[in-house]
Amino acid sequence: MSDDFLLDTDELQRRMDGAIASLRTEFASLRTGRGSSSMLDPIVVEAYGQRTPINQVGTVNVPEPRMVTINVWDKSMVGAVEKAIRESGLGINPQLNGTIIMLPIPELNEERRRELTKVAGHYAESTRISVRNIRRDGMDQIKKGKADGLSEDDQKIWEGEVQDMTNRLTKIIDEMLETKQTEIMQV
Repeated sequence: MSDDFLLDTDELQRRMDGAIASLRTEFASLRTGRGSSSMLDPIVVEAYGQRTPINQVGTVNVPEPRMVTINVWDKSMVGAVEKAIRESGLGINPQLNGTIIMLPIPELNEERRRELTKVAGHYAESTRISVRNIRRDGMDQIKKGKADGLSEDDQKIWEGEVQDMTNRLTKIIDEMLETKQTEIMQV
């Protein structure tokens, strides 16, 4: 009966990769003193009766390292885009130039940099928790397999595979966090 047990490691890997992708998105939204079009990804605008991402109402460009511009396609939407940016909590003061909204990225002070590294740490920890929860799901499936006749040797092999997957992804999370914290603290 142990031959019937098959753990879907591809599904576990897909879920863990999803947690990593989510962390990448969260890290991209952290401002590091340099402009990036992805810093505007979490901002949505009330447009045409629904909430719409900024990149769907205008073209986002980064013409220089400390400047982001948005060329709003519909002139009537400029005010709504500006308002969404002001209320986003990014700490950026938009400047209007016709249908182009310029976002000068201010220099980060030391205190703000330290706060952002803590936020990055929280993002990484919540991703580690997600990965550990996925690991627990895999281990629970293995325990069910044991109850259904999976041999102890097979159980150890499967548990080792799930643990290796978890360790590999935790290492990736730690490396991503270290890179992001270095990027934030860079003056």
